[in-house]
Amino acid sequence: MKKFFFLTFVSLLCSWSFAQEIIARHNDKGMFVVHTVSPKETFYSLGRLYNIPPKEIAAFNNLQMETGLTIGQTVNIPLSTANFSQEKTTAYPVYYVVGEKEGLYRVSVNNNKVLMASLRKWNNLPSDAISAGQKLIVGYLVSTDPSLANLKQQTAPEVKQTMVPEVKTDVAKKEEPVVKKEEEKAPPKQPQVTVEKKPETKPTTVSLSDGNGGYFKGDFDLQSKGQPTRKDEMATAGIFKTASGWQDAKYYALIDGVEPGTIIRIVNPNNNKAIYAKVLDKMTGIRQNQGYDVRISNAAATALAITETEKFFVRVAY
Repeated sequence: MKKFFFLTFVSLLCSWSFAQEIIARHNDKGMFVVHTVSPKETFYSLGRLYNIPPKEIAAFNNLQMETGLTIGQTVNIPLSTANFSQEKTTAYPVYYVVGEKEGLYRVSVNNNKVLMASLRKWNNLPSDAISAGQKLIVGYLVSTDPSLANLKQQTAPEVKQTMVPEVKTDVAKKEEPVVKKEEEKAPPKQPQVTVEKKPETKPTTVSLSDGNGGYFKGDFDLQSKGQPTRKDEMATAGIFKTASGWQDAKYYALIDGVEPGTIIRIVNPNNNKAIYAKVLDKMTGIRQNQGYDVRISNAAATALAITETEKFFVRVAY
């Protein structure tokens, strides 16, 4: 009976700790996180907790500091350069919930144009494929308030404690890993398997000037076999910045009317240099894309020997 109450209490603590996850939201004033006021909390204590002046919190919520706060009230805490970093990692990650039909590029645009390379690194993404409802780290809250640190320290051990008492057959299960480890050590030919797989990783080390059109050239050839080229036309192009492509020759593009993930061929008509780029997202809905038919990553533009920084023409085929 005591174990039952203990497990119930611990599970309640865990569910409460998950509620403390810092989720980024947006409105016309910018990025923010929502805080529910607890007993004895004031504008000043929230300012210390989130490392931001209390007056900025009041102004962001159209509130008067003289009126104070009430228990259970929700307050929007602005994320600014003072308390939010998208370059350095700290102990408090800020998450963003992926919306319907949002790709990794759209997540980047919606969160201060954070580098897509950072999103991949922080979230251990093996590719740019993400799904609606997925939580992605988009930056880190900068705070030295000890209460915020204590909150995070309390959540980790509680989760581990719930796993131990629930499983009563741990003794029997502990013997299984020993057998599996012995079986894994037995085959002497495992190193040969890794040697055979090494050639598959060679494209990731292709330099920018490989002369073959980049990492996605082979994917374009396979794609063309299954579906012949439907369009080959001139397009007004621009550039967007990304950390990809400089070492791995992975080039990306934004274009309307093409399914994300499709590989397209892009040719500079001035020198006939060609690269192959993966489509990340569509163009519509983003103000910076107005006036362009296609936008390509800065590494792709360099590979095509394009010197213009604004508009230029390319030939697109897919």
